[in-house]
Amino acid sequence: MYRRHFIRSVLSAAALAATAQAAQAAEPTILVVGDSLSAEYGIARGTGWVALLEKKLAAEKIAAKVVNASISGDTTAGGRSRLPALLKTHQPAIVVIELGSNDALRGLSLDMTAANLTAMTQAAQKAGARVLLAGMQMPPNYGADYGKRFFALYPQVAKAQGAALVPFFLKGVADRDNALELFQKDRIHPTAAAHPLILGNMWPELQKLLQKK
Repeated sequence: MYRRHFIRSVLSAAALAATAQAAQAAEPTILVVGDSLSAEYGIARGTGWVALLEKKLAAEKIAAKVVNASISGDTTAGGRSRLPALLKTHQPAIVVIELGSNDALRGLSLDMTAANLTAMTQAAQKAGARVLLAGMQMPPNYGADYGKRFFALYPQVAKAQGAALVPFFLKGVADRDNALELFQKDRIHPTAAAHPLILGNMWPELQKLLQKK
């Protein structure tokens, strides 16, 4: 009697474990590694593009989990140092890299930024994840040559590493007429009203990656 009960308990535990593994496989994780632009800086919680992505997935009935590992002020070097632990913990199917703006604002080496983006992309791909790079631009006052070379980093890394790319993360926000209407008083961080537009930039590429097997 006791033995039969023990065997049933073991089998039940194994079945539960198998069910959990199957659910995890059926619900891929999207890991977002970004800076303040993805960390809801200066806006109410739940109004940023990553939170809106979760709502979009639910509305589309797409079984996927979103982990927002974005930190305000983070650089590509910071993201590179944090990524291995994040990959191990979350085992994502998709990694979104939204970093680089703080590198440029601090005048850091463009070669180092490119190297960090490359290393992050390679590490994520080695862990079995598909990568989406969010391209950035700098305001004209940082210099035309610097801005051009910075903007070119993202398609260069994406092409070299076979990663997906959103050419300009803030398209329709920073490059529109009266753009300041969609920015906070610091003129750097978008308002909550801008984040649906940002999600609109990111969604088509994310949708493609979610459809890949």
